[in-house]
Amino acid sequence: MATHQPKVLLFDIGGVCVISPFQSILDYELILNIPPGWINHSISRTAPDGFWHKLERGEIPLDDAFYEGFNKDLHDPVRWEAFYKAQQLKNPDLPKEVPPVPNLDGRWLFNDMMTASNAPDPWMYPALKNLRASGKFILAALSNTVIFPRGHALYREDFLNDPLRRLFDVFVSSAHVGLRKPDPKIYEHALSEVSEFAKSHADEERGRTMNWHKGVKPDEIVFLDDIGENLKAAKKSGFRTIKVPLGKSFEAVDELEAITSLKLAGDHPRIPIKPKLEGSKAKL
Repeated sequence: MATHQPKVLLFDIGGVCVISPFQSILDYELILNIPPGWINHSISRTAPDGFWHKLERGEIPLDDAFYEGFNKDLHDPVRWEAFYKAQQLKNPDLPKEVPPVPNLDGRWLFNDMMTASNAPDPWMYPALKNLRASGKFILAALSNTVIFPRGHALYREDFLNDPLRRLFDVFVSSAHVGLRKPDPKIYEHALSEVSEFAKSHADEERGRTMNWHKGVKPDEIVFLDDIGENLKAAKKSGFRTIKVPLGKSFEAVDELEAITSLKLAGDHPRIPIKPKLEGSKAKL
């Protein structure tokens, strides 16, 4: 196992650098008394050609046709029955008769997720700024993204002109490169991008210190993500990895401090972000 200091710290965005959209999903499920996990299950089981996945590869625009298709993906009765029966095995208190497919508002859910995940993570964001100030590492992002259309509340004329995105030397956006995690090709693309950045900045002081003229090898990258399958794919590509727990990114900041030998944590209290359980009868 590699123990040397990395050249590159590679970050997912949602659930790592900003509040996780999964928090919004979980809150929605709990409010509607749906067994938690249905929405994520529904999205993941439509891969690779579900509307969510096509949107994140930039193959389709965010428009009414997307919302209609995404909503349809969330209301598949066969998928729902299989999911519910699997939950019954874990929780015998669930009714034996499979209920109707939950009635979800895909448009509302999608925009709530995107809005919620626009807020910086209270633990990782200060760590990122401290890493940037240290000047010791290539900071890069590898994110499954959405291109918001003009007129949308989250539209940006310049995608990279954002306080968070400006912290990164390299930003790999799925919707812009036509690939999404966990496709092995997007990790290859990220490696190529950070290696090229290193070589092109090898004459800078930090580049000379860290031997950037040699480029970047896979085990010189530490990748942070909140999704297991994305981390598994990164490991297969040779990257070192850190799992970011939902609502507890301060644990990942601790690991970053150990790896970088830097004080990175801010002053935010180490109190986990909890789901909104009030009024819910859903079974965790």
